Amino acid sequence: MSEDTVRSPVLVGGPYFDELSVGHVFDTAPTVTFTDGMAAVHQSILGIRLRLPLDAGLSRRVAGHGGTLVNPALVCDVAIGQSTTATHHVKANLFYRGLRFHTLPRIGDSLTTVTTVTGLRENSPKPGRRSTGLAALHMKSTDQRGRTVLDFHRCAMLPIGDDPDEGRVRHDDTLEPTAPAGTKEGDAIVGGLDLPTFRTGAKGPHFSPELAGVTFECSADVVTSAPELARLSLNTAATHHDQRSGPLGRLVYGGHTIGLALAQATRALPNIVTVLGWESCDHLAPVRENDTLTSTVFVERAEPLSEGGILHLRSVVHSVGDGDSTDVLDWRFSALMA
Repeated sequence: MSEDTVRSPVLVGGPYFDELSVGHVFDTAPTVTFTDGMAAVHQSILGIRLRLPLDAGLSRRVAGHGGTLVNPALVCDVAIGQSTTATHHVKANLFYRGLRFHTLPRIGDSLTTVTTVTGLRENSPKPGRRSTGLAALHMKSTDQRGRTVLDFHRCAMLPIGDDPDEGRVRHDDTLEPTAPAGTKEGDAIVGGLDLPTFRTGAKGPHFSPELAGVTFECSADVVTSAPELARLSLNTAATHHDQRSGPLGRLVYGGHTIGLALAQATRALPNIVTVLGWESCDHLAPVRENDTLTSTVFVERAEPLSEGGILHLRSVVHSVGDGDSTDVLDWRFSALMA
């Protein structure tokens, strides 16, 4: 082959900040079918003690036949992983907003996620640092029947390319999403679950309005198998796989921290039926492999239903070291109890 016909290699990755535009749609991530094997690997990494994904018999009695319910954390991890076709070069994920479950998938169901850019804001340049910008993203996940499973937003910080167009538009959009309109939180999910059967089949304390105001100090978990969780969920962000991605090496995928926070919440409240949604989730500081995480769980509200109730929880996660503690996550979410 002559020198004239030699082609430059094609770099595999994703867009930089300056290659994005509002309305840009990413819909090429593979659809994922939830399997028992996937659920087992996810459970081995995070140890979330939700009864319905762990107990097939109880799941059938409470949620009806059709398969065991998938752990909601696994559903979120896959949806986020599918969205990383837009954020391969991400430096940090700043927040999640308004995540809401519309249906609860079962083993054997499939998930497809479409990601749309809804806002862009270029950060002020800092001497000695590569320029970056913030991208607001809207994710909508559907199952094999076209039913909405998840609908949520996140905000990612991305670097600007090596050779940006100096005449490009300088974006300064609003990044916080507006509150979605819809039915009362969890109506569709609560209506499809037999809560009295759960209450009968699960020993221990169940929903009580007196839980409002209670605070739990949770025992700790070490962060391990971080790249394995990223691979399992199709998360392609280089910062979770490539030791060269930052001066201090790889960062742990944010959903890993959230998953351990949920694991600790399920030890504090062992009869959570499922997670209904996330009001907000802010990453406060980076987490790395082999960090030790603990959390404080606040029951901010306890909302009674005709059967059981909804707990509005806040989990503040701390990375603990030799006498030091750093807050790394501030997560507000709602959980159903029978």
